[in-house]
Amino acid sequence: MKVYQTNEIKNISLMGGSGSGKTTLVEAMLYESGVIKRRGTVEAKNTVSDYFPVEMEYGYSVFPTVLHVEWAGKKLNIIDCPGSDDFVGGVITSLGVTDQALIVVNTQYGVEVGTQNHFRYTEQAHKPVIFLANQLDTEKSNFDQTVEQLRESFGPKVVLVQYPVNCGPNFNAVIDVLLMKMYRWKPEGGAPEILDIPADQLDKAKELHNTLVEAAAENDETLMDKYFEQGSLSEDEMRAGIRKGLVGRDIFPVFCVCSGKDMGVRRLMEFLGNVVPFVDDMPCPVTTDAVEVKPDKDAPTSVFVFKTSVEPHIGEVIYFKVMSGTIKEGDDMTNISRNGGKERISQLFCVAGANRIKVDQLVAGDIGATVKLKDTRTGNVLNAKGCEYNFEGIKYPEPKYRRAIKPVANGEEEKLNEILTRMHEEDPTWIVEQSKELKQTIVSGQGEFHLRTLKWRIENNDKLPIEFLEPRIPYRETITRAARSDYRHKKQSGGAGQFGEVHLIIEPYVEGEPVKEIYKFNGQEYRISARDTQEIALDWGGKLVMVNSIVGGAIDARFMPAILKGLMDRMEQGPLTGSYARDVRVIIYDGKMHPVDSNEISFRLAGRNAFAQAFKEANPKILEPVYDVEVLVPSDRMGDVMSDLQGRRAIIMGMESVKGFEKLLAKVPLKELSNYSTALSSLSGGRASFSMKFASYELCPSDVQEKLLKEYEATQTED
Repeated sequence: MKVYQTNEIKNISLMGGSGSGKTTLVEAMLYESGVIKRRGTVEAKNTVSDYFPVEMEYGYSVFPTVLHVEWAGKKLNIIDCPGSDDFVGGVITSLGVTDQALIVVNTQYGVEVGTQNHFRYTEQAHKPVIFLANQLDTEKSNFDQTVEQLRESFGPKVVLVQYPVNCGPNFNAVIDVLLMKMYRWKPEGGAPEILDIPADQLDKAKELHNTLVEAAAENDETLMDKYFEQGSLSEDEMRAGIRKGLVGRDIFPVFCVCSGKDMGVRRLMEFLGNVVPFVDDMPCPVTTDAVEVKPDKDAPTSVFVFKTSVEPHIGEVIYFKVMSGTIKEGDDMTNISRNGGKERISQLFCVAGANRIKVDQLVAGDIGATVKLKDTRTGNVLNAKGCEYNFEGIKYPEPKYRRAIKPVANGEEEKLNEILTRMHEEDPTWIVEQSKELKQTIVSGQGEFHLRTLKWRIENNDKLPIEFLEPRIPYRETITRAARSDYRHKKQSGGAGQFGEVHLIIEPYVEGEPVKEIYKFNGQEYRISARDTQEIALDWGGKLVMVNSIVGGAIDARFMPAILKGLMDRMEQGPLTGSYARDVRVIIYDGKMHPVDSNEISFRLAGRNAFAQAFKEANPKILEPVYDVEVLVPSDRMGDVMSDLQGRRAIIMGMESVKGFEKLLAKVPLKELSNYSTALSSLSGGRASFSMKFASYELCPSDVQEKLLKEYEATQTED
């Protein structure tokens, strides 16, 4: 395989909702370019793109698949992204290393939530977009309605390059208004006849041609002047204008394909090769030190690892983009992301799914793979000697579905943890947390579908039976008023005994609010003279503040750290439900010691128990985590979704119309979001999506608190 130069390379993300036909389109593209001799099908489980066992089992894409084709002297690197919103990580990963997005739209259904979501990700990454109207040969295909929805959703920048002569089972021809020709296929697809536009289509084609010419000219002043002077542009001038418009996201061309019958694919690839931006047409990436890195093959070598996977019969495969320079077999690289670890590049590959072609080198802008690296992970940067480039890692959306996970058999926990660590490397949107607080291993993802796939892989690939459990909720405990308590710990069992007595006052801690000089409880005054204050920022949020107000040496200063440990014991296991406590000020104002029997453990226990007693008298409350939830839902399902949210104790914060959909903003307790991913899919027929992000801790309603207290008491035994 020849070494392609930077100005011969184009990197493309292939995106679209589930069922839009991306995997079938990839087969046609590989077939047309000669990479494969026969097109596979999803039904036959023999496609190049979906080659992992779980993808063949379920019939959908799980991972972004790296492919390449050679076309007209150009190299097109294509990443086929999963369609389901549960596997959004693959889309975001792909956009991080490509320069052009193709969004496939199923003309049976038009613009779906998945289309909206994928377009939003391209907006965030500022990547060019081409829409592909697919499945034009189906009974329910409606091209005109699809185009209307595209324009309603994404504005007047949506411009037709092609339109079908006839949709439905008899589909076999399109009018190309860039070339002003009709393309017509035989039933087997493939190479089309290129014909003059029929008389009955000529007026429509000319009108759309003029619209396309205007859209191309708008992106370049020289072209605009020429268009005004001559009334038209040449094909090359139109291509140049469209390319410039793509780079600035000022034009979103629409093409027609029928991927299942290989119709329109060859013309699409011609356009990709001739018009879409090359690597060096796009804005240069910037390092964490704000250095702009040009894709120069003669510059110092730096590669960004965007994907790792463990693949059948080969082991770990590392996928990367060459950010600058030229990488060659045998190169020694430094992993700047992992403390300067050394790696040797023993082999280099260009990839087409499970097929790999060995190459000697890859230049700036290209995408490739290697194997047998020691300690390189997704998001790492490898540099040649003398290069110090570092790049931001890819940022993924917050998880929205969580489950506790454990092996069915005891003693397999360590093996499970190793598997989960590896799988997080393969898909960073699988988040694993060993929760000391909840005493559970929590795995989070983008939806039930996402975690079900994780379970299938662990049980079928790694042969480890597991089970999912309802995750516990990380509640917090706090107090709402001041309270006083004292506790004497005394123990005598021959020899030295244990003795410690602590008197304390607790109150809610509010930032900036000073300690009072006098507190009153049951008609008795307690004068406070703060001698020392310790402020501890808690790992789980909030603070513990301990004030030493001991006078006359009632408790020796050397025992104060032990009392603080006792307080922290109870802050880590709150008296109400065993949850973490927060935002409490504790004033130690008196106590007693014994000259022989007092020691650290005595004061630790005395402080802990005095705190627990006072906490229960301070009108304690349970706080629950509340999340900001954003739901994107079709208008006709708005009522059902709204009712469901209100049943989940949601507070609706606002709503607005967004390009044919309704966007709901709400605050919802985490407890009520356990099965929301599944419920929303059911309510909307899979047409809605949502995101969630932690907002704050809020007071539980009294009925919820009462229930939690009873549940906790039922699980407790005497200390």
